[in-house]
Amino acid sequence: MREVTRQIIGAAIEVHRHLGPGLLESAYEECLCYELSQSGLRFQRQLAIPVQYKGLRLSCDYRLDLIVEDSVIVEIKTVDQLAPIHTAQLLTYLKATNRSLGLLINFNVPVLKDGVKRLANHYVQPGNDASVSAPSANESREDAGPDSLVTSLRVSPDLGVSAVNRRAQ
Repeated sequence: MREVTRQIIGAAIEVHRHLGPGLLESAYEECLCYELSQSGLRFQRQLAIPVQYKGLRLSCDYRLDLIVEDSVIVEIKTVDQLAPIHTAQLLTYLKATNRSLGLLINFNVPVLKDGVKRLANHYVQPGNDASVSAPSANESREDAGPDSLVTSLRVSPDLGVSAVNRRAQ
């Protein structure tokens, strides 16, 4: 995993060298994905991770920026300074996906090495590999079956958990 993180950081440095600070996260993400693909690294982007609450899967999702080589989560920021909430966000993603390593990369810095933070999840559950696959185009929440939260709680996909108390349509 050390080699994968080294390649990710190298790709991020290359992007920052060409673009510098000051752009939106989406621009850096697009360019970073290009560099990762040029390096031969496999990745998924804007991955929806379901929110689990008391054993229920809610219809709202976390959305992580990148997962590289199915092992390292990369969260991209363009902020004046990384805050504790950014660290908490990445740690939540690591725990939710049962991954052990993440990179928090803030592109809004003069020198990128000052914007990179490596985080480890020390609570990885052996043999409990959480699914982090993007839903297929054919997959919908209504087709989820009788055990799904959508059916049992009638949660609106577009309103998320705020619709729990809504009457069935």
